[in-house]
Amino acid sequence: MRLSAHPALARLLPFLRWGRSVNRSTVKADLIAGLVGAVIVLPQGLAFAALAGLPPEYGLYAAMVPTAIAALFGSSLHAVSGPTNAVSLMVFAALSPLATPGSEHYVQLALTLAFMSGVMMIAMGAFGLGSLVNFVSSTVIIGFTAAIGVLIFASQLQYVLGLDLPQTAGFLDLLGGTFRHITQTKPWVVAIAAITIGAGVMSKRWLPRMPSMFVAMIAGSLAGAGLNHLLGAAHTGVRSIGPLSGALPPLSWPDLSPQQLQSLLGAAVAVSLVSLTQTISIARAISLRSGQRLDNNQEFIGQGLANLAGSFFSSFPTSASVNRCGINFEAGARTPLAAVFSAVLLAIILLAIAPLAAYLPLPAVGGLLFLAAWGLIDSDRIGAIVRTSRAEALVLAVTFFATLLLDVEIAILVGVMASLSLYLNRTSHPQMRSLVPDPRHAGRKMTEIEDGLRECPQAKILRIEGSIYFGAVNHVGNHFDTLRAHSPGQKHLLLMAKSINFVDIAGAELLVSEARRRREEGGRLYFYSLRRPVDALLARGGYLREIGRENIFRGKREAFAGVIAHLDRGICANCTARIFEECRHLPGAARVTS
Repeated sequence: MRLSAHPALARLLPFLRWGRSVNRSTVKADLIAGLVGAVIVLPQGLAFAALAGLPPEYGLYAAMVPTAIAALFGSSLHAVSGPTNAVSLMVFAALSPLATPGSEHYVQLALTLAFMSGVMMIAMGAFGLGSLVNFVSSTVIIGFTAAIGVLIFASQLQYVLGLDLPQTAGFLDLLGGTFRHITQTKPWVVAIAAITIGAGVMSKRWLPRMPSMFVAMIAGSLAGAGLNHLLGAAHTGVRSIGPLSGALPPLSWPDLSPQQLQSLLGAAVAVSLVSLTQTISIARAISLRSGQRLDNNQEFIGQGLANLAGSFFSSFPTSASVNRCGINFEAGARTPLAAVFSAVLLAIILLAIAPLAAYLPLPAVGGLLFLAAWGLIDSDRIGAIVRTSRAEALVLAVTFFATLLLDVEIAILVGVMASLSLYLNRTSHPQMRSLVPDPRHAGRKMTEIEDGLRECPQAKILRIEGSIYFGAVNHVGNHFDTLRAHSPGQKHLLLMAKSINFVDIAGAELLVSEARRRREEGGRLYFYSLRRPVDALLARGGYLREIGRENIFRGKREAFAGVIAHLDRGICANCTARIFEECRHLPGAARVTS
């Protein structure tokens, strides 16, 4: 048996699955895609490191070892991991209250956060919890990422305007500090930021094949160098990020003391949740275009190993990148080797241009982050949500403002709770529709009551669409009470149960209680087309004995016959409704022309 054919080994080393498809053609395509990826991540890495409050070289370190590990141990053929704007801002928001950004202690906290996030992701993947990301709805992600975009705008205003402000992660503090010092704005700094943003926008429009952020970085760097040469740095007020300390990531060690682990636990949970949701969403979007099947649990493990390894190679927490994944696919990547090549080529490029990073102005970095932030605000989908559903729009707004006003690691959990609350509210109010056999159809198709259609005076037919569980029993029970109060003559209740997906203990007890009350009033409770899992639960708990197995029917004709067998013949004799076809054969039934 070939190694790649062994299921357990292929799961442990997923690169064995696609390794067989590697050939000269795929390597060539992956090399080209990897070079494009390395060029693109260069300005992004520098900008995202600044956003995370770390020295600029750490953004590039995060695009090396973690990128390669995630590619080799994930399940997606085209996903590319590394530094991202959302996770970078979460790092800054979580760590800035604990240490001075850029300090040695701050860097070690970032490494520890990457380590803890990695361990959590691996554990979730190993225990098969890949479906957990399904609880983070797309509405929550859209609201969260839009707020992250606004936070990035606010955090970079001081660099774009040339203000010297204390670093803070609070949205209101950022805005307040900026407006209090707005008169200290440096025009030449604003000019460089504007040139950077303008170059990026124009490149995207007129040079779509060129990486827009790379073009913007070059334009901003040239503008800054030119202005400082002509007017002097003291006059322009333009500062640069300074030289990079090295091209290759040095070995590092996270702080694993119990005190630090406890202080970063909440942040690690939030970073893991956001990182995995972002990764799965991006990988799923790419797989729809490539036709590849994904394994969520393997993606969890791949991202976890990437963050775990990154913590020992000077990397802060990483995730899959929207831009780099899409560009990697468009560039013709065939296998995950494209991401590996991107990491290797980035190190080679850095060896050549690391000294040039000293000329990258801070306002140019701010402009780059403005471009990245704008891409996070999906105005089309936000508009669609607002137009389509008020409830979803409320979840979007709650998530958006929670992200702006609360700690970022708490905000995503607030959004998830809002989304789950909306779901629970919907499922706790299952639709209940009164039906009648329609005489206009040969097969007496069941249809909702409308003008011209009459109900049986002794039996109500009700379809319940949804689950009868502890959250819904009050709503369903109230409806049962309303039916008895408004139609006391309809002592028999036939439930069309095909749309009842699930019944729990509370739901089963409600059904038993309704069956008893119907019997006490001289009627019965019947079920038609009961789902097998629901039938099995009622049987295991002994609830069917209370309801009566004889009142459970599979077919429609069988159900109608069972109901009619228990109707009051005296009332039937004077009935003109003739709801059921079987009514025609009842002795003494009134003969009325349809």
